[in-house]
This record gives sequence, structure tokens and C-alpha cells, in this order.
Amino acid sequence: MNSSQIPHFDYIFTGAGLASLMTVYKMVLSGKFSDKSILLLDQDAKRTNDRTWCFWEKEESDWNSAISKKWDLAFFANGNFRQDLELKPYSYNKINGLDFYNFVFEAISKQSNITFLNEKVTDINELETHVFVGTEENRYTCEYLFNSIYTQAFAEGQIKYPVLQQHFVGWFAKTQEEVFNPAEVTFMDFSVEQKGNTRFMYVLPISKTEALVEYTLFSEKLLPKEEYEKEIQIYLEKLGVSQYQILEKEEGSIPMTCYPFWERNTKRVLNIGTAGGWTKASTGYTFKNSDKKSSELVGFIADASASPEASGSLNMKSFHKKNRFWFYDLLLLDILYRHNELGSSIFSSLFRKGNPKLIFKFLDEETSFYEDVQVILKCSKGPFIKALFRVMFK
Repeated sequence: MNSSQIPHFDYIFTGAGLASLMTVYKMVLSGKFSDKSILLLDQDAKRTNDRTWCFWEKEESDWNSAISKKWDLAFFANGNFRQDLELKPYSYNKINGLDFYNFVFEAISKQSNITFLNEKVTDINELETHVFVGTEENRYTCEYLFNSIYTQAFAEGQIKYPVLQQHFVGWFAKTQEEVFNPAEVTFMDFSVEQKGNTRFMYVLPISKTEALVEYTLFSEKLLPKEEYEKEIQIYLEKLGVSQYQILEKEEGSIPMTCYPFWERNTKRVLNIGTAGGWTKASTGYTFKNSDKKSSELVGFIADASASPEASGSLNMKSFHKKNRFWFYDLLLLDILYRHNELGSSIFSSLFRKGNPKLIFKFLDEETSFYEDVQVILKCSKGPFIKALFRVMFK
């Protein structure tokens, strides 16, 4: 195949995960890209329920019709106290992976300018005038490329920024006994044995007898799979469950780091999603951050395309801007990386003394500096002061 025969697109998205699908969907909603050819490439056909996303919000979003469950109450616990949290005006929302994929693909399948191909990307090569993309089956070129394929070695091959993992195994269980409260999500239950780490149970109840129960850690190293599952079994027994069915299982590992992925952006290639640092580093939450970033990105592309001065050109390096919340996340990760056993006490002090509405606003990076101080002062001062000096003089 010579260069004239290689299919060319205005935009190619390598990886059709959350960030890519959100961005392309919002490009459709904007109505500003109907004259642009768009290609999505992913080795996964996106036809299975491979994950669960949760996020909090005050108002309905673009994704409301894909939400399968909402909660207005949350439960937080450790070995010393148990607390019910009133979330209003927020609600805590659950979206099943397959519901999200179906929702987005239904919309983009109606667009003649958008193509999705189930192919594995093997090569990305940026040239002066375009970007070359190779897959196991074909070759493509584009004006600009948005990459969401995460390269583990970029973050873990350096020592300047700590890297933890939010790693978990979850069972969607159906129990014989009515042990769950379907009106209340278990946000973090640190009453499980910590074993020198930050370990908690996370429960999304669907009914009195059905829930997604996940054993979750914020730590550097993953565990053998049987250890996660043993802890889920123990937790169910403590709830009073004697018989249950496992309807589905899910597992994952989300990098938690302040490594500046955006420094790898180039003139024609922009890293997005986890590969671009869109995951909230201090919590591992991805959905809300990706929602915000994808909106910013669509506006960024549209403004550049409409600008006579820029002649429709983009410079991907100018997209990302660091803020003070990145620095807050860096301090927390520095603490948890050095003293992972402190996670339970840090999160417990935050939720025991703090206003959950203000905490959610803070985690959404929407607080004023005065409100930031209100949240931060709820935490133990010593570890954060030490982390501040370490980070400042690193």
C-alpha cells in the first residue's frame, strides 16, 4: 500500500475508552465537527460489562440516561466509628460499562463521519505534516491524534513522582439474607484489617440482597487475586451472609500519580484519559475528571478550528494547565507512598470532622482557596507539613 492509498482522517483516537468516547460524543453534541473525519481504534469491541464507573453530581449531566442507580446517602466507617453521610445536593451515581458503551455508540453510529474499527494499535509515528498510525491489520494517517493507550513504563520508570495503584477485585453478589441498604452506598469501610496498607471495602447496593462488593487498596503493590476474594468472603460473613451467588466479577488497577503525562504531548499528539493524567491522582476517580477534561478538549479543538489567526491548526502542547489541586494530590500521594498505613486515619479525619458536600466540592476541584483550607485543616497536620517540606525541596 503506497502513501496515497492509506486512509486519512482529520482526527484519530487510539483507544476507545472513557476519555475517547466522552470526547467524540461531545464533538457530536457540539455540531461543530460534522465536516471532520474521525476514526476510533481499539482492540476491544466494547460489548461486555467490563467495569463500573461512579461519580457524584448536583445536576443532571449528559450521561443521566446511562445511570443505573443513584444514592443520596453514603456510609463511612473505620475500626472506631461509623457514620452516615447526607450527600444532598449531590447524588452518588453508578454507570455500568456496557450501558455507557451502548449509549455512546448508539449516538456516534448515526454519524457518517465517524468510524470505529476493532483493531489493535501497534505504532504511532508523528511526522511534520501528519501522524502515522499502524495496527495489526492496517495503516492510517491523520492531522491530529488523541491517544488514551496507557504506557505503564512512563510513570513507573521514574522516581521523582510517587506512583501508587488503586487496585481492587469486586463481586456482584446476590445473597439469601437481606443485608444491604439499597438507599446507602458504602463509600469507604476501613474496619477491615489494614495490614500496613490503606485498605477498605466499597459497596454499591442495588437491593437488599444484591450489591457490588469490592475490596480496594491504595498501595504500591498488587495482591494475589485470592487474597482480595478471601477478604470479600470474610466481609460478607461479617454482614451476616451465609449463602450467596457471585453473578459477575470485576477487577482493576488504576494508577494514582502526579507524574506530568501532559509533558509528552506534542504538536500533533495529545495524551488523554489515564494516559494524559486525567485520573484524579489522590482518589483514582476517573469519570468526573474525564467529563470535565473532555468538555475542555472539545472547546479547545473547536476554538482552534474556528480561529482565522491559527488557520485551523492545533498545538497540543498548550492544552493542559497545572493547578493547585495537583499540588494537594502530590502531598497526599507522598504521604501514602512513604507511610501507606496512614490512609485510614487521613480519610477518617476528613469525613468524621468534615462536611461531605464540601469534601466532594474539593475533590471536584471547585472550591475557593478559603474552602481548600477548611478541608485540609481537618486532616492530621504533621504528615502534611513533612510532605510539604519534602516536596518543596525535592
